[in-house]
Amino acid sequence: MKLPIVAYGDPVLRKVCVNIDENYPDLDQLIANMFDTMYYASGVGLAAPQIGLPIRLFIVDTGDDEDGNKGYKKVFINAEMIEETGEPWAFTEGCLSIPEIREDVFRKPNIRIKYYDENWQLHEEEVTGMPARVIQHEYDHILGKLFTDTLGVLRKRMIKSKLDCISRGDIRADYKMKFPQQRKKR
Repeated sequence: MKLPIVAYGDPVLRKVCVNIDENYPDLDQLIANMFDTMYYASGVGLAAPQIGLPIRLFIVDTGDDEDGNKGYKKVFINAEMIEETGEPWAFTEGCLSIPEIREDVFRKPNIRIKYYDENWQLHEEEVTGMPARVIQHEYDHILGKLFTDTLGVLRKRMIKSKLDCISRGDIRADYKMKFPQQRKKR
């Protein structure tokens, strides 16, 4: 089932999320719905706050690359970032909760992360390159951070009116969204 994605300005996107346990209700269905939602919106990652849930859960699927190499697809539950290393590199990022805005974000290329998968197996792994970047973006979501937080003061001022439009629902998205300040239509 495709779920509505929460838009910029909703308080849930600023919450530090809480851990869950094996008894979280309908977790398998929630994860399946998150993948359906992410694929429908043409995303490569989706965090639970983006569908209105302040829990430490996110998914990643970078898809196969142009050379046919298998993509990186994982479920992260109660993730903890252990280490981020390397020289930060810029890449233009976007976010399903912030449609129509893309900005250069600097992130370190190597991470070490600990998490549970959907079968409650504990993992600790090192990830590099694009998958590491996507994980860092989604991990920020469960900490209540958005990629726009990394921008300089001037750049934030320049996109403020666009962000306000997103909050009000004055944009067109190709997927279902919930806007925190959208006026009711009569």
